[in-house]
Amino acid sequence: MGFFYSLQQVNKSFTRLFSNDMKYRKLTKEQFESLHEEFAQFLATQKIDVDEWNKMKSQNSSLVEDELNIFSDMVWEDVLNKVEYLEHFSKKSVNLFRCDKDALYRIVISINKDINLLSEEGYKWLLEHPKDKAIDYFKGSKVYSDKKNIEIFNLIEKGSNISRGELYEFFNRLTS
Repeated sequence: MGFFYSLQQVNKSFTRLFSNDMKYRKLTKEQFESLHEEFAQFLATQKIDVDEWNKMKSQNSSLVEDELNIFSDMVWEDVLNKVEYLEHFSKKSVNLFRCDKDALYRIVISINKDINLLSEEGYKWLLEHPKDKAIDYFKGSKVYSDKKNIEIFNLIEKGSNISRGELYEFFNRLTS
């Protein structure tokens, strides 16, 4: 009976392997560790218990990779579906994004002064002097050219962080 069960698992995951290429990237070891309870629930929905999982890890690394990849995509999809705002800071500029259903709205803040926005002092200066002549603002929007979550994921991979949108809304009011 155990062999038959394992064969069913292999067939199910084998089919998914070829029908579902990864959309995003595999979660890091730390991310998997922080989601260990959710991963256990995911495995349970796949009818994989602890013993079966340990057996898979020792005998079939490609099947294990497949399950890790599927879980990673599910987690990313869930996170990305909830993203409303992103922020990306560099020494001399800030990119603020609002992620609506059909379009991405962007505010670029560029500093033409010897200020480092990555430092606490530089960040504080920006908030205290938002109308300084050394600051240029640019606003724009674009309809998603790819799937919304793919574009948001790409921004995150390039260094953007998910935010609650306070900065975007503050500077959006200021520049309206």
